[in-house]
Amino acid sequence: MIAVYQVVKMQDKITLNRVISLPLLVFYGVGTILGAGIYSLVGKIAGLSGMYAPVSFLLSALIAAFVAFTYAELSSRYPKSAGEAVFVDQAFGKSWLTALIGWGVVFTGIVSAAVMAHGFYGYLNEFIKISNIASIFFYVTLITIIAILGISLSVNVVALVTIIEITGILMILYVSQNNLLTLSARWHEFIPPFSWDVWQGIIFGAFIAFYAFIGFEDMVNVAEEVVKPEKNLPAGIIMALIITTFFYILVSFASVLTLPIEKLANHDAPFALIIRENSQIPVSIISLISLIAILNGALVQIVMGSRVLYGMAEKGVAPGIFKTVHSKTRTPVVATLFFAILLFVFAVMFPIVMLAKITSFVILTIFTLVNLSLCVIKLRHYDVIKDHFIVPLIVPVTGFILCLGFLLLQFN
Repeated sequence: MIAVYQVVKMQDKITLNRVISLPLLVFYGVGTILGAGIYSLVGKIAGLSGMYAPVSFLLSALIAAFVAFTYAELSSRYPKSAGEAVFVDQAFGKSWLTALIGWGVVFTGIVSAAVMAHGFYGYLNEFIKISNIASIFFYVTLITIIAILGISLSVNVVALVTIIEITGILMILYVSQNNLLTLSARWHEFIPPFSWDVWQGIIFGAFIAFYAFIGFEDMVNVAEEVVKPEKNLPAGIIMALIITTFFYILVSFASVLTLPIEKLANHDAPFALIIRENSQIPVSIISLISLIAILNGALVQIVMGSRVLYGMAEKGVAPGIFKTVHSKTRTPVVATLFFAILLFVFAVMFPIVMLAKITSFVILTIFTLVNLSLCVIKLRHYDVIKDHFIVPLIVPVTGFILCLGFLLLQFN
């Protein structure tokens, strides 16, 4: 992940400084979660669940909440940058499973960034008309060069980008305020009937919406740079999820109340469409904000993915070439290029909804295993530490059931 990579050389070992405070961690988490999901997918979700898009977001938030609390305890128990791989390893001690989880995290980073590539294309076309492939090539090349040059955004810069992203969302809420005020009279339209056909659309929409909540789990990857991680990581994860859920619900209401579902679902830049048809504000403003959000989210993914590959190579569960570090930039160049090539291939070959589904599927699989890991750890009474954040056993059990059930529903 992009973090404050201030290093201190201690004899022959380079370690990371603990400089991320709770407020900066919350900004970092909100920025990582907001990313590009809400900017790119709200229309696609509305296309699946219609006026019940807010229900899809609420359902996804419920599942994400159980997982977030599981991550909160695990990050308090094991505040290590390896994240999910560490959690699964502590529970099962199987190197092949640890490697599988590591590759799964890398894969979600690749596919997630590919989703953002499509969003980037939609908003870039508000400025210049170019082909989808040309846009994706420019997008991948730009973030790859930045990553290879070793430009690591500090959490202060991430905080600034987060403010810009929130500004874009507030702009959407502002231009939709008249429609939002009708919610009190139209609330009954958002209560779905007891019909499987309707709920199937809501569930499919929630499966896509779940992509927009992905990001809180990435916060554990900066654990070794967080001040008092045993306390601040759980608090930061929970606070970031609450803030983003609040914005997502409001934006989904604003979107379906402001535009016809068909028009919303068929536009590649839904926020730009809302601005264009409901205000005199130049569309270029929201488009620029969206581009910044997307590029920031993509840069987070490529840096995270390349570092995970590097770490896996160091542990011998990935090809050794991935731990090749450039002497001047001190970045894992081969791992970064590998990530970039796969990113380009996935972005060109698959449409945005399919990519979001793939991301949600893989990350839900990881979440299922992480919840199961905490169940196993609790039952074995591993590392009982009085000061760490603790949730009842029912939390990871419920998270496991929800994630597994959500996965199985996709095959019906």
